[in-house]
Amino acid sequence: MSRFGNTLRQIPKGIWVLGFVSMLMDISSEMIHSLLPLFMVTTLGTSVLAVGIIEGLAESTALIIKVFSGILSDYIGKRKGLAVFGYALGALTKPLFAVATSSGLILTARLLDRIGKGVRGAPRDALVADIAPPHLRGAAFGLRQSLDTVGAFLGPLLAVGLMLLWANDFRAVFWVSVVPGTLAVMLLFFGIKEPERHHTEKRINPISKQNLQRLNPTYWRVVIIGALFMLARFSEAFLVLRGFQAGIPIAMTPLVMVAMNIIYAASAYPFGKLSDRLSHNRLLALGLIVLIIADMVLAQSNHWSTLLLGVALWGIHMGMTQGLLAAMVAETAPSDLRGTAYGFFNLMSGLALLVASILAGFVWDQFGAATTFYTGAGFCLLALAGLSASGNKQATE
Repeated sequence: MSRFGNTLRQIPKGIWVLGFVSMLMDISSEMIHSLLPLFMVTTLGTSVLAVGIIEGLAESTALIIKVFSGILSDYIGKRKGLAVFGYALGALTKPLFAVATSSGLILTARLLDRIGKGVRGAPRDALVADIAPPHLRGAAFGLRQSLDTVGAFLGPLLAVGLMLLWANDFRAVFWVSVVPGTLAVMLLFFGIKEPERHHTEKRINPISKQNLQRLNPTYWRVVIIGALFMLARFSEAFLVLRGFQAGIPIAMTPLVMVAMNIIYAASAYPFGKLSDRLSHNRLLALGLIVLIIADMVLAQSNHWSTLLLGVALWGIHMGMTQGLLAAMVAETAPSDLRGTAYGFFNLMSGLALLVASILAGFVWDQFGAATTFYTGAGFCLLALAGLSASGNKQATE
């Protein structure tokens, strides 16, 4: 415990600020996202396949947009301005959910919101890597992820309280989400001073052939592994729908995300710290095994207690793998191309997530929820095979 405490004290102030910015924006976003699947199904009358398509398009858009924002942040040599713009766009989209009367407007709001996330994501991650000392990079990413995830469980918790207080008034809750989103933008704008970077007098093109050749095979293996992980783990909207299926009342369904994100938040920093000392491939493989068990439990869950066990295991998987993958990108890419590196990583992950979420929605509608989670477990086995092959190839080089 003292070792963890000493490491926390060494982490620069800027990492903490970025963590709290993420926390506030996640409170805002998760107040909406933890209710949105049920709002769409019960109020707007959409199908689960439509939920899967909207969620897949939205989340994959965020990841795909990161390739452009990452490249741009490397080209101009600045991270903060793009991050502020992305957070501001996310905050400005929140009222659209409150006034939506069709799935078309929901899709528009989700896409704009996720464009904002995509614009800010790669520059923010590159900013973390710029600020954090190399020997604390895993811990820094884990801390930011932990604070981000604190917001991801406070948001649904607040949504539950307001839904109970206001008799399941989805739209009133969506209006309240505007407040923490605005606070996040203000904290980032006034609370972060971007570190000075050494630039050449002539700006270089990050995606020139010469620079792309500097992204070595080890980096591209990380990109492929990240895409396989996305195929194995579809949108968390399906966890909320599974909770509703298990008999959890509408107002209480955000507690599914609360439970998952509490475990995620509690585990992200310790596993991030552990990743600085443990084999990355081994930790990723253990994370996939945990996800397989979570999928099997969720496939069988007909009661809220069994469902919460599966959701908790899902959160442990997230804590074990998400910050680690981000740290692996930072370690395998040149410092002046980190934004570009995160961009390509997220491009491939976004395409994989789009396929996974649409497939999950289709399987759910056609064959039921249990088959959806069994399919997820099958993709986990595929990811494990890819991870094993990558490890064997590295060992022979």
